[in-house]
Amino acid sequence: MPNPNAWRPALPETEFDAFIFDCDGTLADTMPIHYRAWCSALGEHAHLFPEPLFNDLGGVPTSQIVHLLNERHQLNLPVAEVVTQKEAFFEAFSLHIAPITPVVDVARRFHRLKPMAVASGGHRHIVMRTLHTIGIVELFDTIVCSEDYVRGKPAADPFLEAARRLNVEPSRCLVFEDSVTGLAAAQAAGMECILVPAHR
Repeated sequence: MPNPNAWRPALPETEFDAFIFDCDGTLADTMPIHYRAWCSALGEHAHLFPEPLFNDLGGVPTSQIVHLLNERHQLNLPVAEVVTQKEAFFEAFSLHIAPITPVVDVARRFHRLKPMAVASGGHRHIVMRTLHTIGIVELFDTIVCSEDYVRGKPAADPFLEAARRLNVEPSRCLVFEDSVTGLAAAQAAGMECILVPAHR
């Protein structure tokens, strides 16, 4: 398995006024835990959510993924119930979340030097638990979660909301993301993006 800490982000020469970070798979090595929680919550339907699809949908809010699976496979999964179960499994499995050190190092280096935000597709209590577990919640000026916008990634809304809260023009923000969905959202927001390589 590739070592996520062997990679180092190369910051662009362009000077940016703010940094915006995705959480899962970017700051915290949580994606394997999330996928295990999904499989447990989906039960007999877990085979309909293969890991490559899960990876492609990184950053998409949990409820939207359930809707997508229902539409794609003509299912009638109860959205709120599956979301609740998935999050409960994640919390049970997440006792030892590890940071993705190269990205966390960037956040630590620029703490108090630049405005910084987290923009996640996760629910606030899960995102906050993750950031607290790896000890970095205090690095960020604002934390944008799925409750804070209408359209999730790949729409630009999470990143635009983060820029609005930071009072920085979107084009002056640099995004750190690990998924193609998040990259598309950053591009839709008019932001440059550093793509954190897969390390699962």
